[in-house]
Amino acid sequence: RGSLDTYELVKKQIAERWGQETAEEFNPELDAMTYKRWLENGYKVRLGEKSLRSMTMVEKKGPDGTVIAKYPKQVCLFHYLQVRKLRDDIK
Repeated sequence: RGSLDTYELVKKQIAERWGQETAEEFNPELDAMTYKRWLENGYKVRLGEKSLRSMTMVEKKGPDGTVIAKYPKQVCLFHYLQVRKLRDDIK
């Protein structure tokens, strides 16, 4: 959902943490998600991991559905190297 600028921002953070090779392989649709999205996909963020920072634009809509304001919102993402698969046998 992000722009090229936010993609580059996250890619730069990945390069700083895990190296340029990992950054070059970065796929924003699959490799970085919010904590909640990782849980929904059967993964859990490892204890002690620090998020990657990104931004998104949020639209505020009026009663008739028209956009009346846009504002930036910080988003905390986690790279796939920061998560582990949840075990299926644990409820």
